[in-house]
Amino acid sequence: MFDLVTFIPRAVMQSIPLLYGSTGETLTEKSGNLNLGIPGVMYVGAISGVIGAFFYEHSLPDPSLMNPVLGILIPLFSCLLGSGLMGLLYCFLTVSLRADQNVTGLAMTTFGVGFGNFFGGSLIKITGSDVPSIALTATSACFSRKLPFADTTGWFGKVFLSYGFLAYAAIIIAFAAEYILRKTRPGFHLRAVGENPATADAAGINVTKYKYIATCVGSMIAGLGGLYYIMDYAAGVWSNDGFGDRGWLAIALVIFTIWHPSIGVFASILFGGLYILYLFIPTGTDLANKELYKMLPYVVTIIVLIITSMQRKRENMPPASLGRPYFREDR
Repeated sequence: MFDLVTFIPRAVMQSIPLLYGSTGETLTEKSGNLNLGIPGVMYVGAISGVIGAFFYEHSLPDPSLMNPVLGILIPLFSCLLGSGLMGLLYCFLTVSLRADQNVTGLAMTTFGVGFGNFFGGSLIKITGSDVPSIALTATSACFSRKLPFADTTGWFGKVFLSYGFLAYAAIIIAFAAEYILRKTRPGFHLRAVGENPATADAAGINVTKYKYIATCVGSMIAGLGGLYYIMDYAAGVWSNDGFGDRGWLAIALVIFTIWHPSIGVFASILFGGLYILYLFIPTGTDLANKELYKMLPYVVTIIVLIITSMQRKRENMPPASLGRPYFREDR
């Protein structure tokens, strides 16, 4: 029998990295930058957090002596630093040097995965582990700590209260991003830059500044998705190439949500549920059916893209200058 109370928490935990990635990419795309390097950014964010947590844990004589505040802040700061630098690199190449955004994004994905695997493999060699992975159990316990009364409220606690703080932070950040984009002056300026940078520039808006800030902040948000996956979902275990295709799913989710971070909160849970649906539907040893179930998020995205394209509503379309470099001298 399909156990909904078990399925929903698993879907939510699966959805949080997607929500972080899609929120960060939505902010980036609203500035007119198409960052296909989000999978690499999330990977770098994850390994940066792992590096910070690894050296802090191994500096202690006993991991049980860990300060919970430092156990959270050190990997969190490391993650934000690593993913922020990836966003800065992307902006330098595409905004300052005007490199092709598609090529740059794909190159950064390849670079990010290689960067993560190199340093992840190096840490594995330092530990001398017999298995190709690193376990940061003490740090993971700090990130995955549930609300103290979650276990006393039955199914409600299991469905709504049984997550680490980064899960709730992802939802808050998504709604805050929606509010900033729709209700504040900086949000209006950012959307103007994404729609028509020449007009925004003529109105006195600093196009370069908004592109840099939106892309770097978006990358830092996306990096938190990688950190959540390792420290909470994977219980602190890092293994090379273990992140899967979640970065690409996050990019697909941006299209699915028609560039609205608030819709991403619910859409990411749908994607997370579809992603793990094959685990809850009996398929026996038929691997072909399992792979078909894994395709569902992408199929749904294509259907939504077709429907929104047929409607041709402006609010459902991507920013007009998305993926195009801005040449101020051509204004």
